[in-house]
Amino acid sequence: MDKKLDIKEYNRLAWDKRAISQKCDWTLPVSSREIANAKNGKLEIFLTPVKTIPSSWFPPLKGCKTLCLASGGGQQGPLLAAAGAEVTVLDNSPQQLETDNMVAKREGLSLKTIVGDMCNLSVFPNESFDLIIHPVSNLFVSNINLVWQEAYRVLKPGGLLLSGFNNPVIYLFDSIEMAKNRLTVSHKIPYSPFNEDAKKETELYIKYGEALEFGHTLEEQIGGQIAAGFVITGFYEDNNRPTDKSLLDDYLPIYMATKAVKVQ
Repeated sequence: MDKKLDIKEYNRLAWDKRAISQKCDWTLPVSSREIANAKNGKLEIFLTPVKTIPSSWFPPLKGCKTLCLASGGGQQGPLLAAAGAEVTVLDNSPQQLETDNMVAKREGLSLKTIVGDMCNLSVFPNESFDLIIHPVSNLFVSNINLVWQEAYRVLKPGGLLLSGFNNPVIYLFDSIEMAKNRLTVSHKIPYSPFNEDAKKETELYIKYGEALEFGHTLEEQIGGQIAAGFVITGFYEDNNRPTDKSLLDDYLPIYMATKAVKVQ
C-alpha cells in the first residue's frame, strides 16, 4: 500500500459512506424514546457496543460543558444534550455530524458540530470542557498520544475523560482468515495497515472502501493517558453485540473503557 495515502481523508470518506448507508451500529441515530429517557434522568450512553457507561462515572450534567470526541452519529451528543449538557460534537466525518444535527433538529435540542481531527483540538482554548466522551474511535489514527495530550489540555482541572478502545490482541489475527472461522496469528502489535504483514488485508479494505484501523498497545492506550497527566479511576471490558459477534468474542473481551480524571 502507498504509505503516502492520506488516511484521515480516506477514513473520512469511508465513514461518510457508512453514515449514509446506516448499516453500522455506530451510525444509527437514537430514537425519540431514548431522548425522552435521557431528559427524565435515564441516560444510557455507550463507549463500547454492549455495556452502558456506569451512571457513577458522570458528573452533574446540567450545564456541563461536554466534548463528544470523534463521536458523531446521532447518539452520544444528542443524548447528553437531552440530559442538560452543553454539547459540542467533533468528528472527522461530515455525514456522521449530519446525523447529530438531524436528531437535534428532530428533538428540539441544542448542540454544536465541528468537522475536525481528534489529534488536533486547536480550535478549542485550554480548559474548555468539563467532560469528554470518546467512544471507540482512536483505532483510526496512528498516534493516539496526541489524542490524550489534546484531551488533557482542553479539559478543566477535575474534568473527566471517558474513553472506549479495542483490545490490541484482536489485531494479532488475520481478519480474512477470521471471517472463515479460522484464527491465524499473522501480525505484530502495534498493528498498522501500512505494515507489510497487513498488505493483503489492507488492499481488500481499500477495494471495498472500508475504514483502515491501527491496533495500539495497552501501553499507548492506558499508559498514554497516564503520561498525559490523567489518573485512571474506572475500567470495564466489553464484547460485541450478538449481531456483530466475531470468532474472538468466545475467547476474550474485545473492548475496554476507562474513566480518567485531570487532577490539576
